[in-house]
Amino acid sequence: MGKTINLAEKYSDKVQERFYMDSMTQSSFSKDLDMEFTGVKTVKVTEVDVAPMNDYNRSGLSRYGTPQELTDVVQEFVMTQDKSFTFTIDKGNDKEQLGIKNAGKALRRQMREVVTPMIDRYRFLQWASHAGLRRGISAPTKSTVAELIMDGTAAMDDKFVPQDGRTIYIRNDLYKVLKLCDEYIKIDSLGEKALVKGKVGEFDNMTVKKVPTSLMPAGVYFMIIYKGAAISPMKLNEYKIHSDPPGVSGNLVEGRVIYDAFVKATKCNGIYVACEASKAVAAPTISISGGTVTLASTTSGATIKYTLDGSDPRFSDTALTYDSSSKPTAQTGDVVKAAAFLTGTYGSDLAETVA
Repeated sequence: MGKTINLAEKYSDKVQERFYMDSMTQSSFSKDLDMEFTGVKTVKVTEVDVAPMNDYNRSGLSRYGTPQELTDVVQEFVMTQDKSFTFTIDKGNDKEQLGIKNAGKALRRQMREVVTPMIDRYRFLQWASHAGLRRGISAPTKSTVAELIMDGTAAMDDKFVPQDGRTIYIRNDLYKVLKLCDEYIKIDSLGEKALVKGKVGEFDNMTVKKVPTSLMPAGVYFMIIYKGAAISPMKLNEYKIHSDPPGVSGNLVEGRVIYDAFVKATKCNGIYVACEASKAVAAPTISISGGTVTLASTTSGATIKYTLDGSDPRFSDTALTYDSSSKPTAQTGDVVKAAAFLTGTYGSDLAETVA
């Protein structure tokens, strides 16, 4: 009589891991203010203004010009991102699956595949939303991509952004356009690095990083980031593995991260964003007649914010919303600054003039 042998099911002790990437943004942030967030949620930073140059007058009492009190602006950073996760690994399941759900490995997997991409995605969005320089362009092609990137570097040069410490973040579906453009390939060492070794390399003296489309903000083709332009403080980065806590036979894994990303008002021109034309709001025009200030934007439906104290309305808590039925009045010497905003876009460049 034949015997029936019941074979026990067995799980392989090899876990099929998913793909993951290390943080793409970590190297592009300044850490000079990180310690200021220790023990607090909000940090205020004072930015001292500068004085205009005058023509020296060799006679009279005000030979250097009319002195004005040196002003300052306070930028407030408030941390808003407080995220967490939790999961259990039942002791019975762990035993019957040969321990493939090791708590420590599962935690590292959660960090690499969920937490890190979440933070990178948020940082890219903050960059795009608070960049000092934005341009609406047509989709880059092999014949235009190099010029478009160099337009960005020229715009940053005009704002005295340091040459060193810049990084290009380009959407991965457009990286091949850059990789195959003549300007890139003709630079032998870079072309060899990119085409033979498969590395991204450099362009126009900047490190190039290709970004998955899922991480790049909607409508953004590429960004140029100067390292000192933004901060990304991490107030809490806590992960725990509890063995046999009350109510659980096995491991309870918990994690919490409090973080944020901020663009510095005085260094916002260290971030250049090239995006679809529909995502770029036109900078407002400023005209002053008899002290009355008139603001206008060619972008339909845009809201204009302005200041008369010389602060940047994109960051200043003194910014006011423009109302054409009640136009503001500026005194001689007032610095009028304005920017336009529209839901679903990334805002305009700054416009300014002296009354």
